[in-house]
Parts: sequence; structure tokens; C-alpha cells
Amino acid sequence: MNAVITGATKGIGKAVAEALAKQGYNLAICSRNQNELDLFKRELETYPINVLAVQADCTQKADVINFTKKIENAFNQIDVLVNNAGIFLPQNLMDEKDENFEIQQQINVNAAYYLAKRLGKMMLKRQKGHIFNICSVASKEPVKGAGSYSVTKAALLSLNNVLRDELAQHNIKVTAILPGSTLTASWEGTTISPEKFVQPQDIAQLITCVLNLSKGVNVDEIMVTPLNF
Repeated sequence: MNAVITGATKGIGKAVAEALAKQGYNLAICSRNQNELDLFKRELETYPINVLAVQADCTQKADVINFTKKIENAFNQIDVLVNNAGIFLPQNLMDEKDENFEIQQQINVNAAYYLAKRLGKMMLKRQKGHIFNICSVASKEPVKGAGSYSVTKAALLSLNNVLRDELAQHNIKVTAILPGSTLTASWEGTTISPEKFVQPQDIAQLITCVLNLSKGVNVDEIMVTPLNF
């Protein structure tokens, strides 16, 4: 079994990669930071799996396409795609620079589109696979002070739903994960107790549970929020 995870060296992506490695999945991972990528690759290779680690900036279409080409060369099939790479740049939409929206659009939506489209075609050949899109509670309801983030995460959920509609007839599953406040780098420096947050490992556990469900079932979306934030 082969899985692809974007933004895999931190937070949710790292937790998902570790969880799938434990289950024996070969992995293709990407990150912007080469040093972090090399270190994590060595950690993952302590499991009996193959790891393809590619430096890629998900704001750059060329980097994302290059990642997909290397995946196609390394693996003859893709069983799981986790579109995890994302960025949170909080500001009121009316006050922010246009670049805030453009960067979040590129990472939060465009990269997922390019990967799902190209790797989805690999899944179509086998009539099998599962795509997970890490959305947000902001996909459903705008977060105050995070206008462009909310717009892009809503767009990602829409992309998820279109993919699910198009691919279900080909036995390819598509699931949206909508976390609330999760303990990732976005919260670096916070004074809020870590125990108050959704943990990255919670999301990883949800994904592994969904992957182990019966063949005929699709989990459309999962919202997971802190109990008392």
C-alpha cells in the first residue's frame, strides 16, 4: 500500500505519516524544508517501508507537479492521498494584502486540486483509492479575523465534494476532515493549555480508522472540535 501526504514534517501531516508507516504503508511526502524532510525520512525508514521525500513549495505549481511526477516514477499505484498542506494567515479580508489571499489559495486549494487530479487518475486505473482533504471548521462557518483562510477552506471542502461525486462511481473514496483548533505550528507561542486543543494524533487516528472500514462505505466528512476551548 502506498500513501501520499503533503506538508508531512509537522503537525497533522507528520502524525498521519507516522500512523500510516506503522501500518506498513510506503510513503511519498513533501515539505518546503529540506533538512526537516531528510530528518523525518530517516525516522520513517526505521519502519520496513519505502519513503520518497521531495522538497516542494506548495505555493508553486511547478513544485507540486514535480512532486506528482516523482511519485508516478516511484510507485505503480497510489492507495491514499492526504491533502494536508495548508497555511493560516489571520486578518480581516478588507485589511489584508492581496498576497495573503493568493498564498492561501495556492496552498489550501490549488495544491490539493493538482494532486487530486493527477494522482486520482492513477487511482482510476485501478478503480480503487482514498483521498482525504484536511479542511477546517472554517469550511462551514467563517472564522472572525480570518477572512481569506475561511474562503479558501470553504473552497477546499467544495473541491472535496466535487471529487467525491465524480469518483464514487469508480470505487474511489473521498473524505473531508474538518478540525477545530488543533495543536499545530499555527498556535506557536499560545498561552492556552495544550490539553485544550485537538491533537494531530487525533486526526491521524481518525484517518486510519476510516481506512479500515468496509469496502462499500464512504465517510463523507468528519468534524472534530475541542471539548472545552
